Amino acid sequence: MHKRIQALGRLKAGAMNKTEAAYAAHLEGRRQAGEVAWCKFEGVKLRLADNTFYTADFAVMLADGQIELHEVKGYWLDDARAKIKIAADM
Repeated sequence: MHKRIQALGRLKAGAMNKTEAAYAAHLEGRRQAGEVAWCKFEGVKLRLADNTFYTADFAVMLADGQIELHEVKGYWLDDARAKIKIAADM
């Protein structure tokens, strides 16, 4: 008998998984401490190539005005690794 393997799938856009929710709480603590001016979940989408996009988990503006993109991963799929490398080069 074959064991069935079922993919977990992806959450709908705008819905956080547990790891992302924990990181959002971490960022909120940093915001309250004055280190972060604001943050937005899935707030920035980069076009890497035709029909290829990367959406950062969090867009973060630090208190000094610098903007950072934060990626939160419990594990990496191959396409995610490639996309993050391309996005970093941009």
